[in-house]
Amino acid sequence: MSYVMSLIDFILHIDSHLVNIVNNFGIWTYLILFLIIFIETGVVILPFLPGDSLIFAAMALAANSKYGLLAWLMFLIFLAAAVLGDSLNYEIGEHFGEYATRNKYLSKLINKEHLDEAHTFFEKHGGKTIAIGRFIPLIRTFVPFVAGSGTMHYGSFLKFNFLGAFLWVTLCSVAGFLFGNIPAVQDHFSMIIIGIVLVSLIPVLITAIKNSKKKRA
Repeated sequence: MSYVMSLIDFILHIDSHLVNIVNNFGIWTYLILFLIIFIETGVVILPFLPGDSLIFAAMALAANSKYGLLAWLMFLIFLAAAVLGDSLNYEIGEHFGEYATRNKYLSKLINKEHLDEAHTFFEKHGGKTIAIGRFIPLIRTFVPFVAGSGTMHYGSFLKFNFLGAFLWVTLCSVAGFLFGNIPAVQDHFSMIIIGIVLVSLIPVLITAIKNSKKKRA
C-alpha cells in the first residue's frame, strides 16, 4: 500500500520530485527520465508509471534555465524512449504473448480488462491504434503487446509507432515548455496534472461504457 501512495504522491507532485532528481543526480537525470518512459511503454505489467505528466513537467523544467536541462536533448530522449519502449513491448507480445496470458502466474500481472480494451481498440482502428493509443494511458502499454501477439508486420508497426511517439512527445513537450512555468500553472500544478490524467482517460471510459452496453445487450 505504501508503494501505491508513494507512486500517487510522485505523480501529483511530479514537479517537485523532478527538481529533487535534477539536484541530486545532475546529468544522470536524462537517463532516469529515459528509463521511466521506456519502462512505462515497454513493460506490459507496469502501465501505471507517469507518461504525459512526466514529459510535461520535465519540459517545464527545461524551459527554466536555472535547472540546466537541454530541451532539445530531452525531446530526443523522450522520443527514443517511447519508440524503443513500444518496440520492446511488441517483441514481448510476439514471443511471449500467448504464454504470458495463459500462464497462471504471469496472467495475474497483466490487467485483463485493459488488455481487452486494447484488443477492442485494435480491432476497430487497425494499425492506427498504435498511434492513437499512444495518447491513452494504460491502453498505450497494451497496444504494442497486442500488435506483437497478433499478425501485424513489424515494418507496419514501426511506422505507426514512430508517428504516434513523435506526435505524443511533441504535444506534451511543447505544452510543458510553453505553459509549465506560467505562475497560474505552477500554483496549481497538481490540479493540472490531475486534469491531464483525467482528460487522457476519457477514451478509456467511453470504451468501457460501450463494452458494458454490448455485454448487457
